[in-house]
Amino acid sequence: MRSEAPAAPTPSAAEIERAVARLKEGGLVAFPTETVYGLGADARNPAAVSRIFAKKDRPRNHPLIVHLAGPSGLGYWAESVPQVAERLIAEYWPGPLTLVLGRRADVPLEVTGGQDTVALRCPAHPVARLLLAGFEQGQPGAGLAAPSANRFGRISPTTAAHVREEFGESVMILDGGPAEVGIESTILDLSRLDSVGPVLLRPGAISLDEIACCLGAAVGHASEHAHGPRVSGGLLAHYAPRARLRLVAAGDLARASADVAVWSYSLPQKQAHPAWLAAPHDPLGYARELYAVLRQFDAARTAEIWLEAPPKGPAWEAIWDRLERAVAGSGQG
Repeated sequence: MRSEAPAAPTPSAAEIERAVARLKEGGLVAFPTETVYGLGADARNPAAVSRIFAKKDRPRNHPLIVHLAGPSGLGYWAESVPQVAERLIAEYWPGPLTLVLGRRADVPLEVTGGQDTVALRCPAHPVARLLLAGFEQGQPGAGLAAPSANRFGRISPTTAAHVREEFGESVMILDGGPAEVGIESTILDLSRLDSVGPVLLRPGAISLDEIACCLGAAVGHASEHAHGPRVSGGLLAHYAPRARLRLVAAGDLARASADVAVWSYSLPQKQAHPAWLAAPHDPLGYARELYAVLRQFDAARTAEIWLEAPPKGPAWEAIWDRLERAVAGSGQG
């Protein structure tokens, strides 16, 4: 889909200043991260955070991720920062890794979904970093609560145009071009180190194996440890197109009728089929294009979307996580 992407747009200093001012006034701003576009609000302002839930129609007990300008802000949110977290931050921040830690008592429960944990990350996208640096100026440790900038449960946005499709002109949008990663951050729980150790709650671009290698120790998986913290994207149905989504073996794709959209990585594009697109063979390229392709097919009002089921294996775990949740939530119109 994006073989040679044009240079990403960069908001002007004046646009960044307007966005910072809007956030400090309690408003909402959509901004790019390397994963997806987020819908940001002042995480220390409960009224502003409530506007996120209202705009997205998001359940109030579904926790948010707080985005920070850098690790120096951790102490304003986390009760303590274990050495394990410091090691991961040195390796992966800024980047697509979210850490779940015990929250400080003054962290608003609106951000945490009523839990005693808080999810924190430092995004790598240059526009996000400019915005966060400007927002933190004069208020050390300030952070932005920022779930994906879309209606709850629907396909996450990876471009400014996707956000505009969701919310029109009702939200200020900083355009930073297409997201490079394309799926949400890895979420690692560090709030239960004494009992179960680090636990992967949501797979992402940074894999469980990479984290284990960084730590020099085994990392658990949410499927092995019940009763962990609730996190963004943890519901069975999520990331869902309006059309019915199916994962189909390559040999069955030929049965697709003209009103079924197809995304296949092993079969050549069928010129006679009006909605047959070629998918990348590698997991990084596949993840980068996945949400944009689902949105494109949805916009064409196809009867169904058939995706050729990708390979299994650690490199594809995050993609399978998104696909299975998207299938579960799809077809709701």
